[in-house]
Amino acid sequence: MTYQHIQVPAHGEKISIQDGKLQVPDRPILPFVEGDGTGRDIWQASVRVFNAAVQKAYSGKRQVYWMEVFAGEKSFSRFGTWLPDETVQAFADFLVGIKGPLTTPIGGGIRSLNVALRIALDLYVCQRPVRYFTGVPSPVKHPEYVDMVIFRENTEDIYAGIEFAHGTPDSEKFKQLLREAFPKEFAKIRFPDTAGIGIKPVSMQGTERLVRAAIRWALENRRRSVTLVHKGNIMKFTEGAFRDWGYALAAREFRAEAVSERESWILGNQEKNPQLSVEDNARLVEPGYEMMAPEQQQKVCGEVSAALKLWPTHGNGQWKAKLLIKDTIADVTLQHVLTRPRDFDVIATPNLNGDYLSDALAAQVGGMGIAPGANINYDTGYAIFEATHGTAPKYANLDKVNPGSVILSGEMMFHYMGWHEAADLIVKGMTGAIQACTVTYDFARLMDKAVEVKCSEFGEEIIRHMDD
Repeated sequence: MTYQHIQVPAHGEKISIQDGKLQVPDRPILPFVEGDGTGRDIWQASVRVFNAAVQKAYSGKRQVYWMEVFAGEKSFSRFGTWLPDETVQAFADFLVGIKGPLTTPIGGGIRSLNVALRIALDLYVCQRPVRYFTGVPSPVKHPEYVDMVIFRENTEDIYAGIEFAHGTPDSEKFKQLLREAFPKEFAKIRFPDTAGIGIKPVSMQGTERLVRAAIRWALENRRRSVTLVHKGNIMKFTEGAFRDWGYALAAREFRAEAVSERESWILGNQEKNPQLSVEDNARLVEPGYEMMAPEQQQKVCGEVSAALKLWPTHGNGQWKAKLLIKDTIADVTLQHVLTRPRDFDVIATPNLNGDYLSDALAAQVGGMGIAPGANINYDTGYAIFEATHGTAPKYANLDKVNPGSVILSGEMMFHYMGWHEAADLIVKGMTGAIQACTVTYDFARLMDKAVEVKCSEFGEEIIRHMDD
């Protein structure tokens, strides 16, 4: 394959996918974007950690060949474009890659380089693991209780970018269409003459592939539960549909491995009292049962009957070993991840909720500096692992900032590739460096007796502690 600006390493091979499974050679070529602002410092520290982990884990039997691809300020200054087509093509050709933080261009054109890459490669899962490293300063009493993985839908919701700015011809045209075709909905706009308008698409297909990926990942990694986080009490036909489609997908495709929370209540009630009638079980599941209309009561009784048909595979306590599928309202979730974080394990949620939630959770375990992330299409195998923080240009080239976000994104990448031994060494090294209190300024200023080290030195400390 030929690129105009990208130099493909003379050695190494492409990762491929066959029958839905990655085929990773011992010497893969992995594209990387260095990143803007502090990206250079972070990448230089991170790549040394990655290479050391691979060498220590496999003693030369495996090796990564890194291939630089271009995006952001470096690309614009060299080639006059923020995101060259060949960069997108290279990520597609080589399947798995990693990137540092990128600047969002000011003005017209691309709204966000990160979003542009996600859309171009249909990277529909934004996967964000959130866990605590002992010794990291935290604003909460028990950050060690936080161990969650967020599956954020990555291509829909308001991030589709369908907006009409107030005062533009397109805005007036859209308002006129709404006024004529949907007068009741138009009447709900409180100040239509000065309103900007956005559209929030949430589809069955988009929901199902996200929830499917979350459930499969949870089962493969022996997790306890998947929580569907939504604001369906208000947005009934978008986020409410997300919830309903998620439950339906779980029941249809993972019936033997999963149980819904309400099904677990019904089965548990029956186990406690085998003589319980369907109607009495319904009363226990729905405290307001007696106040329901007859058709509503009938619906709940139908739900109870359907759950009891699972008895051969889920009854007599068998459901306790199944993956639990449950849901919570988004605003309640933002409270409960603080007050009862152990209730959450894997979270599947629409785009905007996932954005809020992943950043809020990162604050509980040390901030965005060590918050990893990935954008993945589990069908095609395309995956770009990335820093989740910004470019911090005032610290550029000062060798100062925490490289943890990219380093832990690389740990995710190695797990995705099946190189678990290298991934585990990265976590071991990170844990050792933090517990030894040899950390970058963001942690050092909040830790007692910490030794502040540079970005590059923190990388070296991680490598040193791999041998502990």
